Amino acid sequence: MEQIQNVTVLNHPLIKTNLAVLRDKNSDCELFNLALKRISYALFYEASKYLPTETIKVQTPIIDTENEVIKKDIDVIIAPVLRAGLVFSDIAQWLLPFSHVHHLGMYRNEETLEPIWYYNKMKGKFKNLDKTYVFILDPMLATGNSGYDAVHNFVKQGIDEKNIVFISLICAPEGIKKLTGAYKNLKIITAQVDLKLNERGYIVPGLGDAGDRIFNTL
Repeated sequence: MEQIQNVTVLNHPLIKTNLAVLRDKNSDCELFNLALKRISYALFYEASKYLPTETIKVQTPIIDTENEVIKKDIDVIIAPVLRAGLVFSDIAQWLLPFSHVHHLGMYRNEETLEPIWYYNKMKGKFKNLDKTYVFILDPMLATGNSGYDAVHNFVKQGIDEKNIVFISLICAPEGIKKLTGAYKNLKIITAQVDLKLNERGYIVPGLGDAGDRIFNTL
């Protein structure tokens, strides 16, 4: 695992092996999704370590014991950026079944590379801002434009950026710079930081369009 400021890169042989499957243009939809899910587990395990814990008493068949568990008085928000973030959200919900899911729908204007919103599943105000923790799920952090909008969506409602974790499969340096420049205390968890963006705003070497490959709409 490599830590660069608030960016954590998971360097693990299983992640690298599955990342190679994702990059391969000959991997079909089934292979692609299986590899993505395997990496998603690792990314979300790492991201969820920032959740606060409390001590409870548990009675084993042998003896009473004290154990640490995730605090019960917190709210956890899973925020997948549609549509590619949906695969991540399935894993996140399975691991944290008490979480709330808020879908964020954006697509990119291919000329300006700016995000265009079409859906924002947010219901009213949050009950306790200090005890609300947000996981934003977006497989590709490229220009950082949609990532910035996703984070700002929660910060403008009063959630502290230190309570927000951005989970991405692959990041471009440009996207990391945009997010960390705007949000100093935001945490980013990723499997890989790639070389750069090309003239179309795609990550190089990347893996192509994640959404198209996940949903077989190439």
